Amino acid sequence: MNIATGILFHAVGASCAALCYTPQKKVLGWSWQTYWLAQAVVCWLLMPVIGAFFTIPHLREVLQEAPSAAMWKSFLLGIGYGVGGTAFGIAIRYVGFSLTYAISVGISCVLGTLIPPLMRGELGAILHERGAAFVLSGIALGALGIVLCGLAGRYKERDLAKHNQALAAGFNLSKGLPLCLLAGVLSAVYGFSLDQGQPIAEVAAKYGAGNFQGNVIYIFSNSGAFLSTFLYCLYLHNKEKTWKEYTLPAARAFNEKDKAGLSAHTERRAAAFQQPVLTVNFLMATLTGLLWYSQFFFYGLGHTRMGAYKFSSWAIHMIMLVLFSSLAGLLLKEWSRSRPPTVRMLASALLVLVAAVLILTYGNYLGGAA
Repeated sequence: MNIATGILFHAVGASCAALCYTPQKKVLGWSWQTYWLAQAVVCWLLMPVIGAFFTIPHLREVLQEAPSAAMWKSFLLGIGYGVGGTAFGIAIRYVGFSLTYAISVGISCVLGTLIPPLMRGELGAILHERGAAFVLSGIALGALGIVLCGLAGRYKERDLAKHNQALAAGFNLSKGLPLCLLAGVLSAVYGFSLDQGQPIAEVAAKYGAGNFQGNVIYIFSNSGAFLSTFLYCLYLHNKEKTWKEYTLPAARAFNEKDKAGLSAHTERRAAAFQQPVLTVNFLMATLTGLLWYSQFFFYGLGHTRMGAYKFSSWAIHMIMLVLFSSLAGLLLKEWSRSRPPTVRMLASALLVLVAAVLILTYGNYLGGAA
């Protein structure tokens, strides 16, 4: 029952992750760095502190007693994750969302799951435990399903490019592939960051945090991610002179020719239009941040219930993330103009991902029974 509840919490977290960037579609007049920094303040700076404050009893005492080495390791590894997130965003410009997802998330799924127990010297012993073969098979099958989803997505982009040549013109594998590889390796670092912060969670558990104990780790891993993200957004803001977008977002909704021909009356109407746009933009960035943080809030609740094979939590999260992202794309009719072979490829990928989750669940069940 504990394992089933853990899988359910992982599913809720993965659903939040699959939907977290959907609000970006409603943002007007903001450059990438403006939106990215606004949502990063919420998910990587504010929510970890707020979440820990309300769920970790005696938070001050926990932080005083927790080992400083674990804090620093989690923070520094979080910085690496922030760099990986930036590389992910840039890679999308060159090879598209689907291929970036397939390569980076596939790498992150395998490395982020296996590196922590390998570094602790526990992987060899785990391989001989009951149900371990199912867990490893589920990880491998999940990685395959992620790759198949990526291929289906790439085929979809080719199908759409026939109707929009601009989509095909920007594709550059030589630039995008190294960025995907970098994003995959550094995204896996987040799972390692959480693992290295476990001693902090153990102190929180001693003070009665229970299944919420993992929330204290996010104070360090997420603030590290925020630091590297902030520095990159700071560079882009200064380079492109976009700081004013936080107060004048609608200015980018008009091109220079349009603005030159505006009457005084229209200019006043445009100025009046800016405030609602600004409010919506901040609300969408806040919603993105809340959804992103929620994925790991529920990840922590699922992780504490996974029994002997807790290390598989990262793989389960990554596999479900891709599964629910693909399903969301179907519901939003993003595949409506795809050819039948592309849709069949996606259907096959989804079946493989579902099978991977079921096999991982069974492996964890066997490990818990043992």
